[in-house]
Amino acid sequence: MRVVSLVPSLTEAVAVSAPGLLVGATDWCSHPAGLDVVRIGGTKNPDTAAVIRLRPDLVIANEEENRAPDLAVLRAAGIEVLETEVRDLEQAFRELERVLVGGCGLTRPRWLDEAQEAWSAVRPMGELPAVVPIWRRPWMVLGRDTFAGDLLRRLGVRNVYAGHPERYPRIPLDQLRDCGAQLTVLPDEPYRFAADDGPEAFPALSAALVSGRHLTWYGPSLAEAPGVLSAALRQADAVLRLRSQWEG
Repeated sequence: MRVVSLVPSLTEAVAVSAPGLLVGATDWCSHPAGLDVVRIGGTKNPDTAAVIRLRPDLVIANEEENRAPDLAVLRAAGIEVLETEVRDLEQAFRELERVLVGGCGLTRPRWLDEAQEAWSAVRPMGELPAVVPIWRRPWMVLGRDTFAGDLLRRLGVRNVYAGHPERYPRIPLDQLRDCGAQLTVLPDEPYRFAADDGPEAFPALSAALVSGRHLTWYGPSLAEAPGVLSAALRQADAVLRLRSQWEG
């Protein structure tokens, strides 16, 4: 079977589960390291002609990451396209099984069971009110109905914009600073927030710098995500508690 993936998460999921199955992936597909396949452009601007030339039996895509017109071109060329939708953790597990078992004809991989076991063992820290920027210039944050938001909720983070009508609203910085949050969660993708790029915008808040791959990818990284994310959140919570004691 020949598979082309247009989604970094799914690229890693397929490559780890069945090495050699993938023949093409996007330029943003960075895991697993050393993946040797034809690169076919970005998630938003794939070279559809290059995909067609690869003669895939299946193209795997996502309704949020990929554009409908590009997928329509592939389908018109007679290529089967499996399009996923992921808005929360349980849906991610279902879609991964649909891709790997139903789409690629694989045996359910052990890492998928391990990921579900890891998340079922999570005990939330509390209910930390937080704002979760994903971009700056302009500032954009997690709103309602997002996969990353669901992961944070399970870990004990209350996204103050979870009830916003938009999934990724643009919010002015002065409003973000005065939204009632105590914590800002700053992932390193899609915008690469870092210790010197992001926390300074929220001087009154404790900052948790987290791995974007563990917060936003749905694949083998899900097995270690609870531990990785919890460690970053615990550190930020400890800073918050020390600050409260100092100010008190």
